[in-house]
Amino acid sequence: MKEITKSAALIAAASAVVFGAVTPLTASAADTSPRWSKCTGTGLDPRQQCATLQVPLDYARPGGPKIDLAVSRIPAEKPSARRGAVLLIPGGPGGTSLNDPSGKGRRLPQEVRDTYDLIGYAPRGNAPSTPVTCGLDHADLALTALRPWPAADGSVTGNMTTARRISDACARTGGELIRHISTVDNARDVDRIRAALGERRISAWGVSYGTYVGAVYAQLFPQRTDRIVLDSNGNPDPVRAERAWLEAYETGVEDNFPEFAKWASAPGNPYRLANSAAEVRPLFLRLAARLDREPIPWPGANPEELNGNVLRQTMLNTFYDPDDYPALAQLILAARKGTVPPAPASPPDSAMQNLTAVAVGTICNDVAWPRSTAVYEKGVAESRAKYPLTAGMPRNAMVCAAWPWRPEQAPVRITDRGPSNVLLIQDERDVATPLSSARRMREAFGRRAVMVTNDSTGHEAYLANGTRCGDETVSRFLATGERPGHDVHCE
Repeated sequence: MKEITKSAALIAAASAVVFGAVTPLTASAADTSPRWSKCTGTGLDPRQQCATLQVPLDYARPGGPKIDLAVSRIPAEKPSARRGAVLLIPGGPGGTSLNDPSGKGRRLPQEVRDTYDLIGYAPRGNAPSTPVTCGLDHADLALTALRPWPAADGSVTGNMTTARRISDACARTGGELIRHISTVDNARDVDRIRAALGERRISAWGVSYGTYVGAVYAQLFPQRTDRIVLDSNGNPDPVRAERAWLEAYETGVEDNFPEFAKWASAPGNPYRLANSAAEVRPLFLRLAARLDREPIPWPGANPEELNGNVLRQTMLNTFYDPDDYPALAQLILAARKGTVPPAPASPPDSAMQNLTAVAVGTICNDVAWPRSTAVYEKGVAESRAKYPLTAGMPRNAMVCAAWPWRPEQAPVRITDRGPSNVLLIQDERDVATPLSSARRMREAFGRRAVMVTNDSTGHEAYLANGTRCGDETVSRFLATGERPGHDVHCE
């Protein structure tokens, strides 16, 4: 990912989650009002301010224990034009937008920065909000452990063992907090942030997993939404949730590999892999199979070898952004010679511990996953046969196959009930949230939404891997409220 996973929703419908069944907080009902002060950290816009809010650990017990939420803001640059606040909802789960007002916020056009306070936050469990950890061993922080790649022969036995080990560690170390990290909790936190800011309605720009949080918020609190932008959308499947998002990698990789193959076979490319695009796929599959049999030591990486699954995971990571194609090609060229380039820098284990615990908690608390090994064996076998590039990973057993708790909250079904103020933006070739998944989000929102589809490759469309047409459409919507009257295609 650039994030741990891309997720979706599960089956819905408890009365507390139906449109109109939740009474939004007013500003006076917030637990605290922000006390803004200078943010700590480097590279931040000097105007960015930070504060800490308190929210219930368990929304079923609003008067019970509280946890901290770290929030940030850069005030609207033209007070006379100020409309309100736009919340930058991060991806993940496990991501944070605390520094985004100083980061991606700088990419927003001037008319948007004039109009809104830019609000970032560290979602529950993410430091410097009250943090959570599972205290995992270093090896279990590898993406190839968290994304459950089967063994070279397709066996899932080792994955089930890993799931039990990580789940046991989270149960021992995660405390009460890890049981109360979920998408519904995140959406309720968003409304606490809105209320604390004194805003009757809030706008949002949610990216990747953040589109699910934004969609759930818009379903729970429709009359508290202003202008909602959902960028790189997952399928809000109300039955399978994150299992559907994981499975979407099958389609996402197939959508993207032809683009990589064209690039990797282009004349004049210093990292050219083959003379034609048609040769790149079998070349990759042969190399991955060879590395399954004969891994290459890779000091400094996690794990410290380049095996077939590490190569596949690297491919998947690379497809998030076409600018990363050279790194994958260099790795392939080196591995074909039996060598490896220097191991890429990775975040410190302390950061990975926190990110991983938040991701695992969210994914496993949102929906109950099957416990039967046979379910995953069948899914992996079918996936490996149909989608050899992803080798069965998208249907394999994640940590949640051994999660010790059942979900405590009913999931939210996204519907067309609410104001028509949602704009979806999506790239056609997105490895993590493919176009087919975004169309499911569009279908769920019905008349509430319009979708902009970019003829573009990569994850994160607006102001990143999209098109000028798409960027201008989203910017105009945020700045003025003008939204296309129908779905549009941008080239």
